[in-house]
Amino acid sequence: MVVTGNFLEHSDFMKSQGKFDFDVAIIGGGSGGYAAARTAAAAKLKTVVIEGGEEVGGLCILRGCMPTKALLYAAEVKHLAEHAETWGVRAGKVSFDFAKVMARKNLMIKDFADHRVQQLNARKFKFIRANAKFLDAHIVQLDNGKKLTAKNFVIATGSRVAPSPLPQLDEVGYLTSDDAVGLKKLPKSLIILGGGAIACEFAQFFARFGVEVILIQRGKKLLKEFDDDAGTEIEKVFRREGIRIFADTKLVDAKRKGKLKSVSFEQNGKTISVSAEEILFALGRQPNTSSLGLENAGVKMENGRILSNSKMRTSAPHIFAAGDCTGPHEIVHIAIHQGEVAGHNIANPKLRDTDYRLLLSVVFTDPQVASVGLTEKVARENKIPFITASYPFNDHGKSLIMEAKDGFVKLLANPKTGEIIGGSCVGPVGGELIHIIVAAMAKRMTVKELAAMPHYHPTLAEIWTYPAEELAEKIY
Repeated sequence: MVVTGNFLEHSDFMKSQGKFDFDVAIIGGGSGGYAAARTAAAAKLKTVVIEGGEEVGGLCILRGCMPTKALLYAAEVKHLAEHAETWGVRAGKVSFDFAKVMARKNLMIKDFADHRVQQLNARKFKFIRANAKFLDAHIVQLDNGKKLTAKNFVIATGSRVAPSPLPQLDEVGYLTSDDAVGLKKLPKSLIILGGGAIACEFAQFFARFGVEVILIQRGKKLLKEFDDDAGTEIEKVFRREGIRIFADTKLVDAKRKGKLKSVSFEQNGKTISVSAEEILFALGRQPNTSSLGLENAGVKMENGRILSNSKMRTSAPHIFAAGDCTGPHEIVHIAIHQGEVAGHNIANPKLRDTDYRLLLSVVFTDPQVASVGLTEKVARENKIPFITASYPFNDHGKSLIMEAKDGFVKLLANPKTGEIIGGSCVGPVGGELIHIIVAAMAKRMTVKELAAMPHYHPTLAEIWTYPAEELAEKIY
């Protein structure tokens, strides 16, 4: 048999002889896929990454974490400049050039994406630009007409925007989060459908750039993945900044009204209709798995999500998964961790498990919302005993200096041992502050140990000592 430019024209024969083109093939070149490839290649496995997207880089770099945070920071700078009088600074009338805001974001994203392309082309593994579909458990068909075989696979194809819940929305037309980060100009008014992290971040960004924003959410609270007190605090800030919020709703219709688009929904037994120039659909994403032919490889799914265990192994023992296509948490650092675990477990007989004990979540609104470990909600659902204490930023020295009075920090501890089992922060640079609790939990510190740890004064970080001291008094 002859190996050709088609990688392998006689794949079935080679497979029957226990020979494959690659030790491991990774489908998807985003954060999870690259982490798996880097790990497998470092273990001297012959590795290939197959990426079929129009752009290379993955959701985080191209349309998620990085572009949205660049835009949010621009909005925060504008907001601070507009309120400079608070500190006796005369900034005058603050204006902005939206084209320059977007141009800076685009330049940064190009740099990030170019770096990822360089990593993928660094010859540590083979990189193929093509879409792949499983023909059987070891053979994939590429849309460039070629086939290849691999002994093991890692699926890391990410997610895509979920379909709208109303056919009328499709008829009217709407923006997705993918569209929003690429806008050329701002709409004058905007209806945002959703109450999660994506919806809340975009709501504040657009509002701070002068767009009239209406937020419509299904749940009773914003940010339902956090405790209710976090959603309450963000709702208070949003309303103060002029965002209209309708909670506990059910969408019933959408239509055009002249140059405007309208959405109708039920709330408290009444039907309400609101109109705006544009609609942003921010009701979530779904696994990007429908074109992979996973049924041909024996990989089980649930509503499009690849089922995998703590070792990132699917129902087909030689096929692993990582990132948004498998979940259960659609967060980039989790995708990286899962990719590393998958790569390690393919290469080593001593298997590793994914560890969600230090699960982190951050929402980059102002104030930022962050948590690590258990929330009160999750602890109660799982009947995990805990005690908790919180402390507000409006009674803390450094945050008063900064005029950053919204929010609080909160700790959860084991009532018997005092070990910290969770922390939440709604406040200034909350995404940074939460890492103090990440470090404490990583070392399984108790609230007594955290309270005794030196904290410089005046800093934002020292606010954690107050709930720690309160809990320590209760336990010891």
